[in-house]
Amino acid sequence: MRVFSHTCSNTEIVCALGCAEVLVGIDTDSDFPLDVVATLPKLGRDLDLDVAGVIALKPDLVLTSLTVPGHERIVAELEAAGMQILVCDPRSLEDIYSDIRRIAEALGVHARGDALIAEMRSAMPPLKASGVKPKVLIEWWPKPVIAPARQSWATDLIELAGGENPWAQLDAKSSALTDAQILAAAPQVVVMSWCGVREENYRADVVRRRAGWSNVPAVRDNRIVPITEAWLGRPGPRLVQGYRALVEALTPLS
Repeated sequence: MRVFSHTCSNTEIVCALGCAEVLVGIDTDSDFPLDVVATLPKLGRDLDLDVAGVIALKPDLVLTSLTVPGHERIVAELEAAGMQILVCDPRSLEDIYSDIRRIAEALGVHARGDALIAEMRSAMPPLKASGVKPKVLIEWWPKPVIAPARQSWATDLIELAGGENPWAQLDAKSSALTDAQILAAAPQVVVMSWCGVREENYRADVVRRRAGWSNVPAVRDNRIVPITEAWLGRPGPRLVQGYRALVEALTPLS
């Protein structure tokens, strides 16, 4: 079987299922596992995929997604080209497990899919805070501040780690927030997980210097934490590492 993976999370799921050998190409942002992606053709970033290049690779299946705004155009181009595609659009952690199961079935490794899901569930037990759940702001982007809302697996991760997403009631995947909204919510932890930015380039001073933010408990108490977007923003197996990082950030408050 020949598989092209368009999106990092799909690449990581295929590899976690022990099927790396079926990959014939990937998107340019797929950067893990290093030993696998280093040798594969990379055909452009999520919204700039070289569809003609994908066609030339003659894949039996293209794994794609709607996790990035604008992906609909790429999916439409792949469909118009007659490609066999599997589209993921997870909102919740349960959706991610469902996508892992779908991909495993498409690759003919159903049992491996079940095993991977069971492993992830076991590695992310729900924790309960001893007192009031600490409020957590995950920043997908710093200006404007964009945070996960109800339709986001990140909200599920926060809750599993024993915290609370103050914007979980917003019926969206994510939402741009005003300073007033954030000051009113008073998060005790701010997690920098800026999409498309390397973790070494996350800068807590960007958060600290925002007008009025000195009164935000997370800023006042110096609880501004970097957690790579590769661990929180990709709906795949490495969410386990994101969960663990959240637990570590919340432990002093629980």
